[in-house]
Amino acid sequence: MRVAKVIGTTVSTIKSPRIAGTKLLILQATDETGEKELGKPFVAIDVVDAGVGDLVLTCHGSAARQTHITKDTPVDAVVMAVIDHLEVDGNVVFRKA
Repeated sequence: MRVAKVIGTTVSTIKSPRIAGTKLLILQATDETGEKELGKPFVAIDVVDAGVGDLVLTCHGSAARQTHITKDTPVDAVVMAVIDHLEVDGNVVFRKA
C-alpha cells in the first residue's frame, strides 16, 4: 500500500467494459504527512468515493485487482481507503480537516 493525495479526476468515455461505470482519480504519491510529493502522478480506480484533496491508501499491481469492483479487471492501481489520521512513532502526522 502507498499513501497518495487526490489531485484531480479524469473522464474516459471509451474504456474496457470491465471498468465501465468506475470513477478514475488522478493521484500524487506523498510521504505520510501528505506534504512531500513522491514520483509522478498516476491514475487509479476509486472504490471508496474519495475526493480531490483527500489523503488515501492505494494498492498497485495484482493487489489492485482484489476488490469486489476490480476483481479480474485490467487495473494497476486502486484507491481502497480514505485516511482520517496517520500516527507515526506515537505522533499524529496527519489529521483530516
